[in-house]
Amino acid sequence: MMNDLIRFFIGLDDTDHLEIGCTTEKMNNFLSYLNNNISIQIVERRLVRLWPFASRRTRGNAALSAIIDVKPKDESDFHNLCDIWFKDLLFEISSHPKSELSASPVLITSREPLPEKLYWQTVMEYVDINARLQDIRDYDCNIYSGDDCWGLIGASAAISWTPDNSSSWELIAWRKSSMIGKRRILDIQTVVDLDRIFPDTFLNRDPTKNRDLIAPRTPCPVLYGIRALSSTTLDSAHNWIQSTGDAEICSDYAIHRTNQLSDDHVTPTHGTITSESFTSKGAHSSISVYTQDKSCTLVAFSEGGQVNKLLRSLKPGDMVSWTGLFSPEDSCIHLEKLSLFNPVPRISHRPLCCSVSMKSAGNNQELRCNKCGNKSSKYWIGKLFQFSNFEMIDKWVEPSPSNRRHLAKPLDIQTPILNNLIS
Repeated sequence: MMNDLIRFFIGLDDTDHLEIGCTTEKMNNFLSYLNNNISIQIVERRLVRLWPFASRRTRGNAALSAIIDVKPKDESDFHNLCDIWFKDLLFEISSHPKSELSASPVLITSREPLPEKLYWQTVMEYVDINARLQDIRDYDCNIYSGDDCWGLIGASAAISWTPDNSSSWELIAWRKSSMIGKRRILDIQTVVDLDRIFPDTFLNRDPTKNRDLIAPRTPCPVLYGIRALSSTTLDSAHNWIQSTGDAEICSDYAIHRTNQLSDDHVTPTHGTITSESFTSKGAHSSISVYTQDKSCTLVAFSEGGQVNKLLRSLKPGDMVSWTGLFSPEDSCIHLEKLSLFNPVPRISHRPLCCSVSMKSAGNNQELRCNKCGNKSSKYWIGKLFQFSNFEMIDKWVEPSPSNRRHLAKPLDIQTPILNNLIS
């Protein structure tokens, strides 16, 4: 019976180094450690992506949480096990290479959910560590940390996230310890077949580069991650990969509910272009836009593909919508998606006569045809913006799959929502 169990909300973050470790594996190890010593029921595991510009981020900037039930007789042992496991974690991390981003782990156990506002702060903006400590001081939490407690921000945010029906799911499989650091064994054809056999999975590969997107490129313990909009298909997809003979055998795996593909980190905005675009060395492009009673700069990096291409085609007066993040590093908005919904006409040519453009006779003079001498008032003939030159979905563009953030929602599952912005 549920009434006979005590529910705990667990958060964990900042356990890894840029080149070593993974918080997903540490959470899995922790839950296994608990289950080997007391009887627990895992209600749900969660993987929560946070603000991409966080100064202490490592790789995908994800924090982990779990909801578990513990028998009342095991509550004291539960707290003791948390303390023992965390001290062992600190000892392990002490051997990591020292750097400005050295791991600063925090484990939180709470008898109640934390307020959802903590998640929204952490996914959209910078969070001050002292302010976060104040935010959770009145809640029934146990906080395990070392000398520093930077992981408190992500761990508390992961607990406070409230999933909804748009949540996605990710199955994460981990490598055997003997394989970490070696090349991952995963045939690209297996990933192509995964797309075909399990159509409910998504972002398995980038067809524009014939590259798989389920296996990391770093020496972390993750073998692969398979994503889907429901959890039911993930077990079957994972078991199929493991049975093909063309993939490395994992040591363990688990399914997590995630905020990936949520766009929770951005707010769709619209405005009017006020300048020509500027393209810098490296093909990164920027342009000025006026929105909400202020001017700002939109930036599209060369890796943005169609977003970069569309930005370079914009003209003053064009009305655009976008999603993107304000960067504290350059005070610009780094675009993730872009839409041109009301373009100004593009100037094409003077009126034609005798199959050639008429020419101006000078300031305040009429146009004249150099062949027949016919005259005309002075004007330009414009042409419409050519949307067919771009790979668009309902007039929106986005980067290729391998150049999107984990949090970014693909256009093919969200354009009706975005188009409400400009309707």
